[in-house]
Amino acid sequence: MAEPESTVINTNVKQKDPSTALVIAVTTRAIFNLEEEHKLYLEKGKEEYTRHQQANQDKPLPPGTAFAFIQAVQYVNKKILESNPAERDLFDILVLSNNSPESGVRIINSAKHYGLEISKFCFVSDEDSTQYLKSHGVKLFLSADRTDVCNALQRGVSAALVFQQEVHAPSTPLRVVFDGDAVLFSDETDQIFQEQGLEGAVRYERAMEAIPIGEGPLKAFAMHLGKMRKKFSQEKSPIRTYLVTARSGRDMGIRAIKTLREWGLPIDEAFFMDGAPKGPILAQIQPHIFFDDGLHNIQGAQNVGVPSAWVP
Repeated sequence: MAEPESTVINTNVKQKDPSTALVIAVTTRAIFNLEEEHKLYLEKGKEEYTRHQQANQDKPLPPGTAFAFIQAVQYVNKKILESNPAERDLFDILVLSNNSPESGVRIINSAKHYGLEISKFCFVSDEDSTQYLKSHGVKLFLSADRTDVCNALQRGVSAALVFQQEVHAPSTPLRVVFDGDAVLFSDETDQIFQEQGLEGAVRYERAMEAIPIGEGPLKAFAMHLGKMRKKFSQEKSPIRTYLVTARSGRDMGIRAIKTLREWGLPIDEAFFMDGAPKGPILAQIQPHIFFDDGLHNIQGAQNVGVPSAWVP
């Protein structure tokens, strides 16, 4: 039987309607830099870790990889409510933690210190905390634990693994970059590429040009983002979305563009890199988060200081 979760409601924040909100769950290690504390947990155990967190409960934790993304999401909420105070289609952020509520005081204090609008803090004693994602209506889950991410994806929740890094993402507007195959789209073309090489993949794409590509693990999240994006004109939107894909524009771009059109998913800019490194273009875009299924692309993004999330 699942262990009960202990949920702390943040009464300083306007509570969102989970049936209409875009609910994002982040783990404590995704939003804050807890690398030293995590090391202590692994080496000395839970009791020592809890003691350390209680002793330092008034000392704010440094920002982690997803921190700038959450700040930018807050900015979008502010802009949406400015244009329509009754709007219910908002971002809702909850923190999911394997900490006990006692050691979670530091997490709550840190969020308050930075003025983060986090509506709920869920402290779960069970090993697999992802079992609670669906009950909270989560549309995107960001974690620093690979098992967590795989479990969430198996439960049908868009999820990605964040690696701890120094992040210098500018504040606004919210900029999100998606890779194409195996992220926004299914990995069907990737599989053909593995089996038949580039020529086989190009042949397949040309034959399938009129048929939309299958859905990838982050399509649902991207669609909800697109829905929020449509509330604004392109010039005034607080959200900008990008497709940065290894596909070549000449041979494999048409089907990707037609698929996005078929889905009704607005993308502000699309870059067909034809296998070239993505780092330089990401450095130019400066996104708050970049989703990719290739670890070499994640590494390239990290090298230019771009917050990245791996979709395994």
